[in-house]
Amino acid sequence: MSMTLYHCINARSFRVLWMLEELGLPYTLEVLPFPPRSRRETYLEVNPLGTIPTFLDDGMRMTESAAICQYLAARHSPRALDVAADDADFGPYLNFLHFGETTLSFPQTLILRYGRFEPPARRQPQVVEDYTRWFLSRLRTLEPLLATREFLCAGRFTAADVAVGYALMLADDIGLRERFRPATLAYWERLQQRDGFRRALAAQRRAARAQGVPTDSVARSDWS
Repeated sequence: MSMTLYHCINARSFRVLWMLEELGLPYTLEVLPFPPRSRRETYLEVNPLGTIPTFLDDGMRMTESAAICQYLAARHSPRALDVAADDADFGPYLNFLHFGETTLSFPQTLILRYGRFEPPARRQPQVVEDYTRWFLSRLRTLEPLLATREFLCAGRFTAADVAVGYALMLADDIGLRERFRPATLAYWERLQQRDGFRRALAAQRRAARAQGVPTDSVARSDWS
């Protein structure tokens, strides 16, 4: 087995890194400067989209972070980080797995783009405000659920928690933590205590330093 993850510090690819560490799988980590398509043009030979992540497994290539989490859970952690099709929580599991990306991460890409990454003349404070409100309104739907359970579904930690947890990591890094509601904040704090999460943070720091990539980046998502 030969797995390689192409990663930028705290980008969407962190979901995959976190999964690999939770599962204890061997892998090679390639850390790239952000955005890799313009700062390391040879990366386009690996992934013509120029996006992060790219995940290789014996020649098979994937580029969608939530899909890679689902793949790793199903292949390497059946009925543990995965939820099987015959489990009563299979539907909620899939829903939360993709909710973390499509509903919670997407609005944050616009907050980042129009609040930080565009040149000052192209920044749009109204877009930032609107999509901050949009994100928080969707995030609030988790509060009643997290007030009554430790993890999102199946009575245990799953890949769905990794998918949603990364969206909370991104929100924390862009300054929205203080607007989390109590149960959601407590959930995020629990996730940060996991050994797999901490190992993933340490792994990206080690690899970045070894490969000469700055480690002081804030979390970010591919927006261009």
